[in-house]
Amino acid sequence: QVQLIESGGGLVQAGDSLRLSCAASGLTFSNYAMGWFRQAPGKEREFVATIRWSGARTAYAESLRGRFTISRDNAKNMAYLQMNSLKAEDTAVYYCAAAPARVGDSISSTLYQYWGQGIQVTVSS
Repeated sequence: QVQLIESGGGLVQAGDSLRLSCAASGLTFSNYAMGWFRQAPGKEREFVATIRWSGARTAYAESLRGRFTISRDNAKNMAYLQMNSLKAEDTAVYYCAAAPARVGDSISSTLYQYWGQGIQVTVSS
């Protein structure tokens, strides 16, 4: 049974930083690209960032480039999302997801096979 479990969310002030973690189990982690998505109230789920199975290549939503950093540790079956200079508009439920490595840099949620339950990030202004 595949599980992706997010942690590290919470309530922060604008300008603060947070690091989200995603613990994966039940799959061969290095066979999967990992992605982060988010969904704000009343909005559709949107792509945040993705990282290839090896960690050698990453891709970001253009509006988040420079503030967010995705990383992974294949030895620990973990993926991370470092979020800096947080803004009120970053408030959302954040999801980690796993896609087969063959999909490469996928920004499409439909290509992700497994999803976490999501974790709330709230940024107060």
